[in-house]
Amino acid sequence: MNGWVVKMNTRAQRLLTTRWYWLCVVAVGVALETVALYYQYVLGDEPCQVCIHVRIWVAGFTLVGLIMLVLPSTPWLTLVGQALTLACTVGLWERCKYLLDLENGKGDGACSFFLGFPDWFALDRWIPFLFEVRNLCGFTPEMPFGISMAQYLIVVSTLLAITAAAALLVTLSAAAGD
Repeated sequence: MNGWVVKMNTRAQRLLTTRWYWLCVVAVGVALETVALYYQYVLGDEPCQVCIHVRIWVAGFTLVGLIMLVLPSTPWLTLVGQALTLACTVGLWERCKYLLDLENGKGDGACSFFLGFPDWFALDRWIPFLFEVRNLCGFTPEMPFGISMAQYLIVVSTLLAITAAAALLVTLSAAAGD
């Protein structure tokens, strides 16, 4: 049994600490942003404040993945990249949960047309096609199989956070073994 655990840990380590992992992180982020833009510009479902927060967290872990693809692969850089990815996916999960709660009539319902970010982080002015708030919160569009976007997002963000946590644990385990 112990040999099986070691073998699985070695496989997980190889999978979750390679450039292929970071390429998958980037691909998932680009796919999520593409779906959001498709719903906005093709189907006409304008994003709310919380939807833009979701996009920002997705852009965050996508940017981390891109940086990790470019930087040399060292144990400490990998550890930092894994920790940042976990932070972004947990932030993403929190915003998705908040969005789902809003959609189901729970929570405080706080939402506005402005991100409220400071001038030094004015993403809505710098990249308005992606980060401009254009609707009030309340519902998300229906996606395939009659499931709302918020419901899909909570599942996706949960899987991403679990994967990022596993990757961080594998990286920590490898660092402790060195």
